[in-house]
Amino acid sequence: MHYNDKFHTNIRFDFIKHQKKFFGASLALVVLGIVSLLVFGLNYGVDFKAGTNMDIEIGKAVTQEQAKELLGTLGYKDLAPTVGGASNQRLSVRFDEVLEQPKVTEILNALKKQYGDQVSAEVNVVSPDMARELGVKTIYAVIIASVAIMIYVAIRFEWRFALAANIAILYDAFVVVALFSIFRLEVDLPFIAAVLTTIGYSINDKIVIFDRIRENLRFSKTKNKEQLAEMVNASLWQTMARNVYTVLTVLIVAISLYLFGSESIKLFALAKIIGLTSGAYSSVCIASPLWLMLRGKQKPKQTAKTSAAS
Repeated sequence: MHYNDKFHTNIRFDFIKHQKKFFGASLALVVLGIVSLLVFGLNYGVDFKAGTNMDIEIGKAVTQEQAKELLGTLGYKDLAPTVGGASNQRLSVRFDEVLEQPKVTEILNALKKQYGDQVSAEVNVVSPDMARELGVKTIYAVIIASVAIMIYVAIRFEWRFALAANIAILYDAFVVVALFSIFRLEVDLPFIAAVLTTIGYSINDKIVIFDRIRENLRFSKTKNKEQLAEMVNASLWQTMARNVYTVLTVLIVAISLYLFGSESIKLFALAKIIGLTSGAYSSVCIASPLWLMLRGKQKPKQTAKTSAAS
């Protein structure tokens, strides 16, 4: 740990000095994610492919093995039903086909025969056309959100800040998608909501840091890249406590949802946890060093010219 007299800041770790390591690790994860997406793709839920989802209230405790065995007798041996709810009385089953009403009735009658007349179900059907429409609208939502954020940052700061921030938030969104692809986790509409909120929380961290960089840049005389690096590093540590506390506050909630929430919200919470962690990392290790690289390519203004202009 060393103390920066110029900015009155405790520098516990030099992020700028190790930026190549951060860029290399981030690039490796991006490449791994691209390979996984090309080879395996995403494990789409019913929301993004034609199919039927049945949320069934059994009324008594049921195990996954019992539910799987019962569905097997009806010709669905490959399904993996999810058991949850209070005392494991709720069953969630996702079918890769659009079930007609007679088939839904047959499944419910089999469950009622096994567990009693208290069995009830909520059935959601997604047609192929609806699945395609949801997929297209999701892509539009991510693009529009990214462009809007880039325009906002460009207006409030400058294009270098906007470009660095947008690359970093797209990286955050991609990390969530890549990890869900690598570990074959299901992608549904709550997952998309998690990705979009990740973009929102991610840009918040970056705005705080960029605002401090702009303030330090305004009141300090930086003449070369080394001085710029010193200023950026100091700005990161000046805002570190605020960013950590902000992220931890939301992260605690997301972890609680994942640990104690229902099965239907666990993947949403997991996507939030990944996105928040990536957003905190990219704000410090990607966005700020990227801005420094872009700014470093600009020719510094000569002191004489500055004095003459003033």
